[in-house]
Amino acid sequence: MPHFLRSAFVLLVAILTAAPVAAAVTRVEIRDRQPYAGGRSFGATGAYEQLRGKVHFSVDPETRANRPVVDLGLAPPNGHGEVEFAADFELLVPADLSKSNGTLLYDVNNRGGKTCLGMFNGGADDFLMRKGYLMAWSGWIGELQPGGGRMRLFAPVARDRSGRPLQGKVSAEMVPDAPAQRLNIAQWGNHGSYAPTERGLKEATLTYRLRQGDPRIPLPRSQWRLEVKPAESSPEEQTLPNVELVLESGFRAGHIYELIYEAEGSLVQGLGLAGIRDLVSFLKYDRSPSNPLRLTDTRPAAQRAIGFGVSQSGRALRMLVYDGFNADEQGHRVFDGLFPHVAGGGLGFFNHRFASPTRHNAQHDSHQYPADVFPFTYGDEKDPFTGQVDGLLRRARAAGVVPKVVHTQTSAEYWHRSGSLVHTDPLGKRDAVIPPEVRIYAFGGAQHGAGNGVPGPRGNGQQPANPSDYRPLLRGLLVALNDWVTQGTEPPPSRYPRISEGTLVGWKANETGWKPLAGVNYPTVIQQPEYLDRGPEYPSKRRLTLLPPIHRGDYAVLVPAADADNNDRGMLQLPSVAAPIGTFTGWNLRSPAIGAETELLSLTGSFIPFARTEADRSKSGDRRPALLERYPTYDAYRSAYATAMRTLVRDRYLLPEDEKSLLDLAARFRSLWDDR
Repeated sequence: MPHFLRSAFVLLVAILTAAPVAAAVTRVEIRDRQPYAGGRSFGATGAYEQLRGKVHFSVDPETRANRPVVDLGLAPPNGHGEVEFAADFELLVPADLSKSNGTLLYDVNNRGGKTCLGMFNGGADDFLMRKGYLMAWSGWIGELQPGGGRMRLFAPVARDRSGRPLQGKVSAEMVPDAPAQRLNIAQWGNHGSYAPTERGLKEATLTYRLRQGDPRIPLPRSQWRLEVKPAESSPEEQTLPNVELVLESGFRAGHIYELIYEAEGSLVQGLGLAGIRDLVSFLKYDRSPSNPLRLTDTRPAAQRAIGFGVSQSGRALRMLVYDGFNADEQGHRVFDGLFPHVAGGGLGFFNHRFASPTRHNAQHDSHQYPADVFPFTYGDEKDPFTGQVDGLLRRARAAGVVPKVVHTQTSAEYWHRSGSLVHTDPLGKRDAVIPPEVRIYAFGGAQHGAGNGVPGPRGNGQQPANPSDYRPLLRGLLVALNDWVTQGTEPPPSRYPRISEGTLVGWKANETGWKPLAGVNYPTVIQQPEYLDRGPEYPSKRRLTLLPPIHRGDYAVLVPAADADNNDRGMLQLPSVAAPIGTFTGWNLRSPAIGAETELLSLTGSFIPFARTEADRSKSGDRRPALLERYPTYDAYRSAYATAMRTLVRDRYLLPEDEKSLLDLAARFRSLWDDR
């Protein structure tokens, strides 16, 4: 038997026979253990190994730490009165645990897929492994379907007093980018939907509209149908079915279709957050042989934990701390640091009855789901519509488990994800007070997803997508966060636009200072959260009974002011934005080819290049100085670029090791100065 298989067998036996210290984790199955990357060595850390398996949990609904889980008391209990559930999990750790840096980096997967490897390792020669991080993932979303390496949560179904699955109304919004006759009502691939009841199939309603604010137009029931196809799953692994909507006359590109129907089988989805809490706590504190990260009899290799999440999973981290899950059942701190990235001002549809974690809020699609909801800030603010005073860290502070927080976002979050509400009051009148444990870094001239630094084609937008590659900033800030939680070293100062400095302003062109550009349509819309009446049971029980919800008011969003080049002010700027070759925005409009061309292309920014010469810009009417007016030679451009880069390194936003790759990126634009 090969050594690594023999080791896995021995560890599995230990896991199945040893009693864990943390009661919430009852069993850890390691089903596969093998060298990572063919046993390659990563500097002084050495080789890594990859462990995959399944972790089993059991939680007491009466325990204070578990009371925030919505409908937990309606899940079937075991013989001890506890609720059991399970999740896929994966570890990527040094083969010699003593060579780790002692930090567990828990990556909240995004719709079942890993994010931290691409975000931190991309373009950096396996950064995380060279630095010795312990990495962990686990399933936390119950609506995912099997396959594709997706990590899933296996949560129980909430039941009424007679033992039947709960029933209730749900909504499903779909926006096709091309004409079609059939749509998955989950909108996202590889996701299931709650099954319609018999009454739900008969009484479901379907409407359509072009824009969110347009009146809903009903479609007669005779013109469409629902098809329910059970997904493959084992009896102990609850999997939601595929539900497809068929419209014989066809769906129109860019239009919003909203289906409302009675469903059954609400998963206790809040256990996804409880499972993250319990797994991380187990890996940090359990000293038994059951813990795969056990280093010695007295301690695990994980001495501290940082939670990292991108977009949806960044919102999950914000909600995890808000709902009180940063304290485990024993009251221990779970995460020492949190790193929510491009989460904007949102929480999520993560811990509700009939929850659907993949639903988000955007300007054109999924706008009315419970995602961008109060509170938005880490410190306390007052909701102008309810009078409630709250903040994301309020429960953690009361429990004495406040983590250090590094919150990062791009220009796009201000347009698409209510990003300004992270650091203003809910009506956008003043800057919010940022707690001392929080740093906020806004990346100017970047969009939600990192590019490769090189402009590309238009795609589904009216302009080419924003190419900025902000991953070097993420690496620098991860090191800063790790030093903060490990050594108490203060990270670099927050950098984000502020009302008080005139760099955070209203979003209309006359407010931002935007200068018109030929061939560029400036947005007439923005993602602005509404205060919605979702029914009387929503505020205290998170049950949506009023569908569609009723508009009762609007929170206010602001955006970065524009400079003379229409680039963002008051933000951290990558060298490519500080020494620009064009305008980098956080917004883009939908192409007429996919419909609704007046609406935002979700999460996407734009790149609008400068004219090359003065003659070129005069011909087009472009008032921005041309490329050769700014930088007569490539060396002049490289000098400005290098100066901006070295300032960021000096101020600890960038790492010295990223200087070479950043200069290599600048060299890719040398041809712009070639004679033509």
